[in-house]
Amino acid sequence: MTFSGTLSRLGGTLRSLSRHRQAALMLIAFLLYNDGIGTIIRMAAAFGTEIGLASGALIAAILLVQFVGIPFSFLFGSMAGRMGARRAVLAGLLVYTAIAVLAYFTRTEAHFFALAFLVAVVQGGTQALSRSLFASLVPRHLSGEFFAFFGVSEKFAGIFGPAVYAATIAVTGSCRGAILSVIGFFAVGAGILLAVDVEAGQAEARAAEAKAARAPGGRYE
Repeated sequence: MTFSGTLSRLGGTLRSLSRHRQAALMLIAFLLYNDGIGTIIRMAAAFGTEIGLASGALIAAILLVQFVGIPFSFLFGSMAGRMGARRAVLAGLLVYTAIAVLAYFTRTEAHFFALAFLVAVVQGGTQALSRSLFASLVPRHLSGEFFAFFGVSEKFAGIFGPAVYAATIAVTGSCRGAILSVIGFFAVGAGILLAVDVEAGQAEARAAEAKAARAPGGRYE
């Protein structure tokens, strides 16, 4: 596909997405708060080094997040079944906000491992539920197109959190102040997520599927 063709396809996807307001809001919310999540994950090693952790301790913390996170991802799914996916995601964002605040006061290796455990509790579940929630707001016949855009947008938006983090370090000279800067991503993302009308978005997506089934060629945006 040519570059102009790619831009045309991208424009078409954006127009389609704009017709599904709740899905668009969910995407914007996810890009914001996931940028904060990604920043915490990517900058953890630099933060640990600044507070004096050895490389072995950093590796152990990373492994802790990976292995402990697996069962908690299933637990998050169970929690979403009881309280709803959006509320579960918001609970995860509240924990991430607490992680950022606690990180500011972190001084020891034990503190750092406690933070790693908290990240493991919410990381996999929050991101998986976010994708599941987005999928429920998207018509099935457009899911491939929308999720491709979702993935590209996620990678592009991921530069802003580290940029804000680095800029804060440049101003304050410390990772401690920088880690607090990610709270803004969680707060704004959560605010937009609260504005998503999940039931209306799901109904709109199912209605679009029904119209697509009746339309020539099986496509309705």
